[in-house]
Amino acid sequence: MDLTQITDSLQRDAVWVVFVNVLMQQVGLPVPVVPTLLLAGSLVLDAEQMARLLAAAVLASVFADWLWYLAGRAFGYRVLSGLCKLSINPGSCVTQTEARFVRWGLASLVVAKFIPGFSTVAPPIAGALRMSQVGFLIAAGFGAALWAGLALGVGWLMRHEVQVAIAYLDRHVSTAATIVVAVLAIWLGWKLWQKYRFRRLSGLPHITPAELVEALQTTNAPLFLDLRGPTIVAQTGGVAGATVAEL
Repeated sequence: MDLTQITDSLQRDAVWVVFVNVLMQQVGLPVPVVPTLLLAGSLVLDAEQMARLLAAAVLASVFADWLWYLAGRAFGYRVLSGLCKLSINPGSCVTQTEARFVRWGLASLVVAKFIPGFSTVAPPIAGALRMSQVGFLIAAGFGAALWAGLALGVGWLMRHEVQVAIAYLDRHVSTAATIVVAVLAIWLGWKLWQKYRFRRLSGLPHITPAELVEALQTTNAPLFLDLRGPTIVAQTGGVAGATVAEL
């Protein structure tokens, strides 16, 4: 199937394609949903069709966010810990994500879609923090409408350029595929290097738990900070001898 056939298929089933793409991306699958929204927007013929596409995107996004919210409400920070395992530093991922959410509150759900990675981890944090479900759905819906509406709108405004780009890619599929693969390889290599660098830094000598306990019992006890987020502290309890602090 060439790009022209893909475009024709999208034009016929645009609402379902947008719904499925957004849903898959919001549950955490690596689906390139923004290009889909741009392409769908470029094919819009009237306001009614645009409204249907926007509604499909918002419903899919809010539904996925709601599922993550329920998971966070039921399982707490363990959900976030699981999502953060793929990050370079899982520990700081949990703490920083929670701190960002606590600092921004409902506004974090509005801007979450525009921050790579944050759109998936924000809903379970909202659930873990017992945010009002009504407030969560309103904020998630507003953020989804803003995000999807912007992508669809840009696609419609640049509909001529999008179609020209599709025609060009259709004529140079192999070149485009090579560029995409090269970009992905560079990005993956960068991420692997960052993870390797972090592991090297984390491999530096550290004090053992036994040594820490012994040091805390001396007259010149070291300053021991607990930098975990409030949700984790509330669910697992504080660390003896530690002072709770925030990054």
